[in-house]
Amino acid sequence: MIRASGTAGFQGHTDTVSSSRLTNAVAASLAVAALSLCLIVTLTVLSTKATMAMGLPV
Repeated sequence: MIRASGTAGFQGHTDTVSSSRLTNAVAASLAVAALSLCLIVTLTVLSTKATMAMGLPV
């Protein structure tokens, strides 16, 4: 049995699957998600420090 050349594995021609607009949209959404995560962590740390500075009521 003879195998045709270029049909095995990943040796064939590769095509671009996504457009540049889709890639830019994904990158922008990841940047917004990272920024919002940093903001949430910052607010959590600041509120924890403020709570610990108040002390416990006696």
